[in-house]
Amino acid sequence: MSLEGKNIAILVEDLYEDPEFWYPYYRFLEEGATVTVVAPQVKEYKSKHDYAVKPYLEPKVTKTEAGEFDWNWLNPFTIKHFISAKDAKAADFDALIIPGGWGPDKMRRSPDMIRFVEECYNQKVLTAAICHGPWMLCSVKGALQGREATCMPAMLDDIVNAGAKFVNKSVVRDGHIITSQVPNDLPFFCKEIIKALKEQ
Repeated sequence: MSLEGKNIAILVEDLYEDPEFWYPYYRFLEEGATVTVVAPQVKEYKSKHDYAVKPYLEPKVTKTEAGEFDWNWLNPFTIKHFISAKDAKAADFDALIIPGGWGPDKMRRSPDMIRFVEECYNQKVLTAAICHGPWMLCSVKGALQGREATCMPAMLDDIVNAGAKFVNKSVVRDGHIITSQVPNDLPFFCKEIIKALKEQ
């Protein structure tokens, strides 16, 4: 429970990369953090492989002789801490996680999502992006300027044109920005985030 008391935001949009959302989500819960999903709206979002992220809105209880069962909570894709980007404030969080997939292309179309990421950057909230996640950092003026960063190969031009120095490593940390390349790098990505949060 090394992250007990820490509050972590994780972004989501349609076509997110499944493991890049769920692996950090459960990993940081395991470490005792409170993990909150931030999205353009409080609604269901589908991944590249059609897995849903669903807000827990109300119980759907069945009573049996063995006790009560809340079927909405038993759904494995249900998230209790789920807010819209317009209600998200950087001051409420110790870290921000940006998964990849095609989700970031949709995230950056939302002024509220961009505003939240920009606010986190300006307030030096630990911000970690993997795969196509750095697209959101490219949309925040100055976020990658002069920083060492990495990403999946197809995004190389994007981060370089945003002012970053590309480093071909599984995970790169520069100040309060952490970047990583692909789903296979998730163990290194999460380990670096946990290390940085422990140093706060």
